[in-house]
Amino acid sequence: MSSRKRLEGTKIRIVDVGAVGVPVSDQSQALDFYVGKLGFELRMDVPMPGGGRWIMVAPPDARTAIALVAASEGVPAGVETGIRFTTKDADADHAELQAAGVDADDVLRWPGVPAMFAFRDQDANGLEIVETT
Repeated sequence: MSSRKRLEGTKIRIVDVGAVGVPVSDQSQALDFYVGKLGFELRMDVPMPGGGRWIMVAPPDARTAIALVAASEGVPAGVETGIRFTTKDADADHAELQAAGVDADDVLRWPGVPAMFAFRDQDANGLEIVETT
């Protein structure tokens, strides 16, 4: 029997997390940060009604993307996103981000817990990188 169970009777067909929204004050600057400093790939950049853009970026080969959403009243930039990216080498990524001028905290290490560190994007949105084993 599968450990994945759906609530009996539901007809919802959600199968994956496609994108997680990050509020940004300037979508072009955010695109520069996520592509230029983090090395993400641009997956989509299309105009929306009202002058905005639908922008999606992601690490190469990742299934889940980041939607760079224009900040607005009630959806401010500069928040703790709760997003944790994964890496094979937290120390190397930490050094590279610091060399690129990214605001990054020290790498944290606790017994039995993967190495990790917090950093902030161009709008001070909080993100983390966690080392995988």
